Amino acid sequence: MADPRIRAALLDVLEQSRPRPGDEGNLQAGQVLGEAARALGIRRDQQAEQDLLTEWQELFRTGYLAWGFNLDNPDPPFCHFTERGMAVLEHAQRDPANPQGYLAHLARVAEISPIAMSYLTEALDCYVAGLHKAGAVLLGGAAERLAADVRDAVLQRAQRLNEKAPEALNDWRIKRVLDALKAFFDQQKQQFAGELKERYEAYWPAFTQQIRAIRNDAGHPSSIEPITADAVHAAFLVFPEVANVAGALIRGTRAVED
Repeated sequence: MADPRIRAALLDVLEQSRPRPGDEGNLQAGQVLGEAARALGIRRDQQAEQDLLTEWQELFRTGYLAWGFNLDNPDPPFCHFTERGMAVLEHAQRDPANPQGYLAHLARVAEISPIAMSYLTEALDCYVAGLHKAGAVLLGGAAERLAADVRDAVLQRAQRLNEKAPEALNDWRIKRVLDALKAFFDQQKQQFAGELKERYEAYWPAFTQQIRAIRNDAGHPSSIEPITADAVHAAFLVFPEVANVAGALIRGTRAVED
């Protein structure tokens, strides 16, 4: 994968340059590339310029941009946003199409384990390359690691307090582990501090209802198109919120130990 700063710079320039309602302006390749090069400090460096051009072409290959402005100007240097491209710009600074911004946003709201991060970063690589099924499977792996980290915290709490932990927490099937975690925290949620109860009820079910569902659909294929790009995109957007809740549950569980 190319330097993620290049894609971030391109998306930033595009976000600032996109025509607003009533605006008769248009996008042209030279203008966008020139502003991105200045933002990146690229000047008379052929390799860096080619890296920028490669990432620029990737935006077309993966469907964020298309050539032409209208039928009077159907060819380069004119270009325009696709519907998918416009969706990315709604939250360009944290969209998975912008891995640098996405990971920066994640770091602001949650801290995840190195194992989960290794799956997530590769999932982002797949998403950027347009490999949505592969991205869904890897994102599901990252989310399952979050659940395993929460499970480990609950087991450690039970051991320290000499309590009996639900047997299903030791099951090799993640579905049984998730069900056991939900049952455990549903009994505890009235004692959650602050807004954790509301966030738990809003986002923890997203793991089983969305992230894990698309992971299973992609990993156990039963049709040519088991998942859509929109479904994978939505799962990436909800992942930081799930990670935030998982971290809060781990911290709360450990606080009980202390």
